[in-house]
Amino acid sequence: MLFAWLAWSIYSQLKHQPNLQSSLVHIMDTLEQKGWIAMVLVLLLMFCNWGLEARKWQKLVKPLEDISFLRSFSAILSGVSLSINTPNRIGEYGGRILYLSNRNKLKAIAATIVGSFSQLIVTIIFGLIGMIYYINNFPLIKDDGYFAPNFWEKILVGVLIFICLLTILLYFRLQIIVAIFEKIPFLRKAKVFVQIILRYSTGDLESLLLLSAIRYLVFSAQYLILLDAFGLEFIWWQGLLLNSVIYLVMALVPTIAIAELGLRGKVSIYFMGLLSANTAAIVAATVGIWLINLVLPAVLGSVLLLGVKIFKEK
Repeated sequence: MLFAWLAWSIYSQLKHQPNLQSSLVHIMDTLEQKGWIAMVLVLLLMFCNWGLEARKWQKLVKPLEDISFLRSFSAILSGVSLSINTPNRIGEYGGRILYLSNRNKLKAIAATIVGSFSQLIVTIIFGLIGMIYYINNFPLIKDDGYFAPNFWEKILVGVLIFICLLTILLYFRLQIIVAIFEKIPFLRKAKVFVQIILRYSTGDLESLLLLSAIRYLVFSAQYLILLDAFGLEFIWWQGLLLNSVIYLVMALVPTIAIAELGLRGKVSIYFMGLLSANTAAIVAATVGIWLINLVLPAVLGSVLLLGVKIFKEK
């Protein structure tokens, strides 16, 4: 229902876009000129994107089980397949742990959360930079007579800075999470499954952050390449900054993958629309990145799941 409502909203917005026909013609002309090159590049970067995530997960589960990169990559794609209909893609955890031995499955969930934590920190940092650019160039709230025009913008930035510092503190002090499990009675029995996070050194955590940052730049580049391929005219660094705000919103708003397309479309139209009125190109790029980065890996992952033994012998 959420997907249907968002899809209809985007369709209505597209329908009323000025010069829609000329925008579509421009998209087709641009695709004829550089479309194939852009599509091949974005597809290659898709494997780079999930390959970096596979490398992260391989490092995360190493204290439990030494697995090959190929097996880690298969686990990542299987996780994407199972996440398609789960809130904020939590089904990824279930798909990944299928590739580990029984004794390590539950423990690996904590390891996977640490990896998600590192990606969230990068998303918040880039999103904070993008938000500062956004509110300095496109005021969120006008003067209402009670507060200065930038009062609420400063509050928003302050909240984001606080969240950013808090997540970084927790990330580099993972023992705090274990201590919480020790102090809360009904979580005490589950402590054994989260103790793996104490095995990561500061160097390990910094390495995960670096991989997360590189991955962030890869999937950001994918979207910007598609926008350019569909004929959107923009300055790349402005596109990168506003795109970081889009990713921040998507990270903070609960959704499921199937509805994510509609939500991402609405958010992208709002923020990227500040750079160009070519709504058709923005929607086309949003659908394209959703298909390439989520649906295609999910299809590949579903095929890989056919050969997975859910309960291993050891």
